[in-house]
Amino acid sequence: MPTRTSTKHSHDDAPDTAESFSRLGSMPDGPGRDALRDEIVEAWLPMADRIAGRFRNRGESLDDLRQVAALGLVKAVDRYDPERGHAFESYAVPTVTGEIKRHFRDHMWTLHVPRRVQELRNRVRVASQELSQTIPGRRPTVAEIAAHATMSEEDVRAGLEALDSFSALSLDAELPGSEDGYSLSDALGSTDPALETVVDREAVKTRLAELPERERTILYMRFFSDMTQSRIAEELGISQMHVSRLISRCCGRVRDQVMRDAA
Repeated sequence: MPTRTSTKHSHDDAPDTAESFSRLGSMPDGPGRDALRDEIVEAWLPMADRIAGRFRNRGESLDDLRQVAALGLVKAVDRYDPERGHAFESYAVPTVTGEIKRHFRDHMWTLHVPRRVQELRNRVRVASQELSQTIPGRRPTVAEIAAHATMSEEDVRAGLEALDSFSALSLDAELPGSEDGYSLSDALGSTDPALETVVDREAVKTRLAELPERERTILYMRFFSDMTQSRIAEELGISQMHVSRLISRCCGRVRDQVMRDAA
């Protein structure tokens, strides 16, 4: 591992690897270059861990954040060009930070939320945490958060809604205060079987209106009032056989007309 020098750096976890990077750039691919690359990555891991620690308590474990930060560090080492004249730390910090933010954006949000709303969520979350230290016993109001974070109340509401979009609740999760294991899935409706007949109903509506009044009455009594043919015959003073023939004839006529309309 490269030794530290007395050169002053912005952080204690910023080792002096300038010479190592210079040698790395001149070495051909092979085991020797891979070993030196690994030494540089290992030397800068404390810095990556420090950056990962800034994102703790945001719904992801610190160990996973450290792994993501380490991946960003590896990318920074591979892409860094010392000939540009910039210190490695100034290049690595935004690279590692960007990798962690990308991880939150691409893997942590259950629902797709625009980046602007994600930023509003973070501002609202930080402001709420800070206010909760000074307002014990209750949650800060929208107006209080807006004033503290210098945001509009509309943006605060969008951020608060995004707080609930970070992770989804299972449909099998028991609702708070429910009894007998009542869950979200128990509150969901089901598909109305009558939806399958909507098209058919609309298709015959016009043709039914064109039938003579007595035929319309018979069809209404049979199919909407669920009356038997004998009961219809008794109501209208005709034979049951006559009722049966009228129903068959009307249904056949309407069906033929609807089929022609659809052709």
